[in-house]
Amino acid sequence: MTATRLDPGTLAPDFTLLDQDGRSVSLSDFRGRKVVIFFYPAAMTPGCTTEACDFRDSEASLKGAGYEVLGISRDEPAKLKQFAERDGLAYPLLSDPDRALHLAYGVWGEKKNYGKVIEGVIRSTFVVDEQGDIALAKYNVKATGHVARIRKELGLD
Repeated sequence: MTATRLDPGTLAPDFTLLDQDGRSVSLSDFRGRKVVIFFYPAAMTPGCTTEACDFRDSEASLKGAGYEVLGISRDEPAKLKQFAERDGLAYPLLSDPDRALHLAYGVWGEKKNYGKVIEGVIRSTFVVDEQGDIALAKYNVKATGHVARIRKELGLD
């Protein structure tokens, strides 16, 4: 079951999810600010760690340019807390265990994994503008070097 992908200019689906500390975080909390949302398959796996740490290392400059960062996976808050503590991730990591938000953003579907077609999380990143619209939608991104490409597209490098 592959969900429909979002295009720039469309309203970003709102959400309220629990973060690594069990607090509710809503996209609407960030109205008036720009938000980078990245969906990743699983906390503490090699590729996801690379991507999350890349966002960690760019967080100060992203915040300086007016962007908040949110990471979303299907992991439970307790595992997200371990991930955040292990790798020094200060931005919110949000839990979407039932995949509802993954489906709303079109990041769940068929993908290739070691040559096999499987159903799962399609690593993707979105930039939401101050009005809550999708400004940038990147599907099926690579973990390595992805943050640098996003920064370049946003004119931050």
